[in-house]
Amino acid sequence: MTVLSGFLPIWVITAVGWAAGRTQVLGTQAQSVLGRFAFTFAMPALLFLTLSRSQVSDLVSPGVAVFALSLVLVFSLGLLLGRRVFRRRRADRTIGAMAGAYVNSANLGIPIAVHVLDDASFFIAAALFQTLFVTPVILVLIDLDAGSGARDRRRRILRLPLRNPIIAASAAGVTVALLGWRLPDQLITPVQMLGGAAVPAALFALGMSLTTRADGPDTTARTERRVLVALKIVVQPLVAYVLARWVFGLGGHELYAVVLCAGLPTAQNAFIFASEYRLNTELPRDAILLSTLLSMASLSLITWLLA
Repeated sequence: MTVLSGFLPIWVITAVGWAAGRTQVLGTQAQSVLGRFAFTFAMPALLFLTLSRSQVSDLVSPGVAVFALSLVLVFSLGLLLGRRVFRRRRADRTIGAMAGAYVNSANLGIPIAVHVLDDASFFIAAALFQTLFVTPVILVLIDLDAGSGARDRRRRILRLPLRNPIIAASAAGVTVALLGWRLPDQLITPVQMLGGAAVPAALFALGMSLTTRADGPDTTARTERRVLVALKIVVQPLVAYVLARWVFGLGGHELYAVVLCAGLPTAQNAFIFASEYRLNTELPRDAILLSTLLSMASLSLITWLLA
């Protein structure tokens, strides 16, 4: 029950979003507007606030190194499969790789860590690594699809922090943290209120999207979903275990925390990014829902084996 309790808010908010989409009580454009609100305002506010209070030095630890390597390896495998096997364009295979490797370390991971580990510090460091290093790479890869020539691609990358509110907010938050600034409450309070809407808005939009699909995915798409979910739920925690146990020599509580974090399901950011860039949202949506459902069993198994 300690693991399962972390999932309850996710399912409740997603279900309410589904009901709203089913009844269209918010209109036909609500999902698009809500997703854009999360991407443009709420999520940047949350990232800025989180990073401005963070300690970048927390990333320097063997456990974070193991988590980072497992994520990068699985993400790279997802990109390779998207290109060679499923023949996706760069932006869509980037979203696919994100669905197979980018963990829900914040709004799901931290509650689980508090309940199971009695300490959320490692999961916070994992979220910090994803935000600082993985998210910008993902957004650059997606954004490169919009450019035409080499000069245009270079120009778009250089201007990305100015055009993309998530990267701009992350950079501003890291700057505040590195400079040691203490922001006044008059500024923090509205940012905190806005950031508090990020997770509910993303989950609500995700729930609303469940009512939009007319036809089921074809055989190739179903196979791709299964592969990505298997990467997230099975491959990534196994890679983390192998690296932690036999490469870095971790054991006990630290080994358990690393594998548990690597086994977390796909973050809803994959759906929000796909929605914002007008990409295929069905794949990340299904990957999020399936991985979240299956991870209730897989995380319980990890807890039983390693706790």
